[in-house]
Amino acid sequence: MGRRRWHLRWVPRRPTIPTALRGVTFRGSEAIREGLLTRGQLTSSAWRRLFRDVYVHRTAEIDHRGLCVAAVRHVLPSAVVTGASAAYLYGVRLVGPTDPVEVLTPAPHGPVQGIRLHHGPLDPGDHVEIDGLRVATPVRAVWDLVRHRDLADAVRFVDPLLRLGRLSADEMAKYVWEHRGEPGCRLMEQTAQVADAGAESPQESRTRVALVLAGVPKPQTQFVITDGGRFVARSDLAWPEYRVALEYDGYDFHHDRADLSRDRARLNRQLIAGWLVIHVTGDRLRRDLPGVVAEVLAALRSRGWPGTPRLP
Repeated sequence: MGRRRWHLRWVPRRPTIPTALRGVTFRGSEAIREGLLTRGQLTSSAWRRLFRDVYVHRTAEIDHRGLCVAAVRHVLPSAVVTGASAAYLYGVRLVGPTDPVEVLTPAPHGPVQGIRLHHGPLDPGDHVEIDGLRVATPVRAVWDLVRHRDLADAVRFVDPLLRLGRLSADEMAKYVWEHRGEPGCRLMEQTAQVADAGAESPQESRTRVALVLAGVPKPQTQFVITDGGRFVARSDLAWPEYRVALEYDGYDFHHDRADLSRDRARLNRQLIAGWLVIHVTGDRLRRDLPGVVAEVLAALRSRGWPGTPRLP
């Protein structure tokens, strides 16, 4: 009877995750010092680096809130979450797990990869605590947004804060009065004038701001068009006095022929009611916003608008 040969195949061992490091962010240097990991283990693909010397296991799900916690807990313990990151914590989900965390520090600090740093004084009433995190109040978060972003970019965060009831125009006006003379007052005033709780998408907010900055009168959002007291349509942006409307069409707007038929019948009703309707897509807004603005200006002028440019 011949010998049977056994061939042993080497199978790499799955790295052990220390219990203390499961599902949490941690400083790599501390984990090494406490003997939980070796330097070689820490640099393996088992761990994901969030910031300098801050890690989490690669299977852990980290949203933007998790990034905020890691940034403040392990990198800048004196910081206050502000701007877009604060807006996220208040329910405005326009940043994600790969976007930088926006924070405010009382003193200047060198750059930190993955963190958007602002520095300056912070009044005692300018922040609150949310789940152990120091977070700028909505109005203070907006103050930081408008001073460090262009108007259209800032307003896309302000509109949903208004819609969610986290902020009001009166609060913005009061904050401007209390900080009159400081850099940012004029920007905050402009933001309050163009912001609108009726906006339902960031693209809609950007479009409205671009139109107003081009001298177009501020449109009404989600305007209900009627004809003889009967409902005709609801338009994203409208100038009722001139019967001009603008509607944003997503690419998933028409799912089938029935959807397309209903949309065309709706458009016909708007035309019969005497409305001029401009349709735009996301691609058009991104690639040719000046062209969209020019079309709206032309449409308004054709309906009697005098066309006097004005900034808010």
